Amino acid sequence: MRGLRLHDDGLRLEEIETPVPRAGEVLVEVHAAAITRDELEWPTDRLPATPSYELSGVVVDSGEEVYALTPFDRDGVAAEYAVVPVAVLAPKPKALSHVEAAALPMGGLIAWQALFDHGRLRAGERVIVIGASGGVGHLAVQLARNAGAEVVDEEPVDLVFDTAGGALPPGARVVTVAAEAPGAEYFVVEPDRGQLVELARLADEGVVRPAVDSTFPLDRALEAFERVMARGSVARL
Repeated sequence: MRGLRLHDDGLRLEEIETPVPRAGEVLVEVHAAAITRDELEWPTDRLPATPSYELSGVVVDSGEEVYALTPFDRDGVAAEYAVVPVAVLAPKPKALSHVEAAALPMGGLIAWQALFDHGRLRAGERVIVIGASGGVGHLAVQLARNAGAEVVDEEPVDLVFDTAGGALPPGARVVTVAAEAPGAEYFVVEPDRGQLVELARLADEGVVRPAVDSTFPLDRALEAFERVMARGSVARL
């Protein structure tokens, strides 16, 4: 199969062996994978490595359509096939294409965990989303409004969710994924099948819709990464 591999001297599309699933894993035919700004600079001690940790595809053995955010401590999914732990796979939203579904896991989970797990957002509260037009922010706005919160641009607020960095307005609670800051709770997103199931339900109900900046075939993956780095957006392979 073809797979994208990161080496010390950069990315290369290579012919590699199709991976074999072990206990608790399945082989997924990847129909779309997402790449994230700066992910090629994330620390890794296992080069060569496959980038991308969001996918939408089909389980080879069962034919089930699935999507996932895969664990960061293993190879990614920018390849024609990927081995994925069953524990992180969720049924793909029926209302979304594979490209759209691949755009949802990381941004959707970051937004969910920031607002509800860390931010403890409740109906009737006021929330500012810094970076509201970005890949995470636009999903956070949709989720916050669906939860009965009021998304605002001015104080006073009950919760500030920062996706972009910079000066933070005062708020009763501040959650950030941009950078550690005094008075703010910083966190790193974690794969969560149950939350993906809920996000899929909301997508099928038309409540949540991920935006797709651009799509590229696997053999133009270098262009996809260049676009992400230049625009700070999220591209799909």
